[in-house]
Amino acid sequence: MKARITETPLAGLMVVDIDYFQDERGFFMESWSKKDFAAAGIHADFVQDSHSASRYGVLRGLHYQDLRAPTGKLVRCTVGRILDVAVDLRAGSQTYGKSFTVELTDKNKSLLWIPIGFAHGFATMSDYCEVQYKQTDFYNPETEGGIAWNDPEVGISWPYTDPILSKRDQLQQSFAEYRKNPAFR
Repeated sequence: MKARITETPLAGLMVVDIDYFQDERGFFMESWSKKDFAAAGIHADFVQDSHSASRYGVLRGLHYQDLRAPTGKLVRCTVGRILDVAVDLRAGSQTYGKSFTVELTDKNKSLLWIPIGFAHGFATMSDYCEVQYKQTDFYNPETEGGIAWNDPEVGISWPYTDPILSKRDQLQQSFAEYRKNPAFR
């Protein structure tokens, strides 16, 4: 596997581009190799894979699990296009409260490594998308939290202003509320 790692302005958050083989039959890629990712600086032991499907206008996030079940994620879009977003929630970080966005598509095959201490979300930018991600800890609803997708302090430029949201995502806390009791210090 040949992986090209692009550091983002948020320490630890990385875009990963992997060489793949394509011919008239389709393509083949090795989307995860513990040895190769470790050589590139990503050390992770994944315990769960998750897979979601969404239609245009769906926005999921911004979610995190606190330090009782801290979770890093390796995210990729396998069908369609998404705007993937990570927000630094590490209170001691120089980029605390800052966000990073990247377009992940089935065409560019890019992945986003989201380490522990970040909230994650995405917006569907195609008629339909499928997103798959590997997790370093199991999903645990007792440890989950979130930040409001449209918090003006975080200031994410989403592709639409009236997304389709889950009930949970409609009620997420503001970043100002999160700052009162941060999950990651």
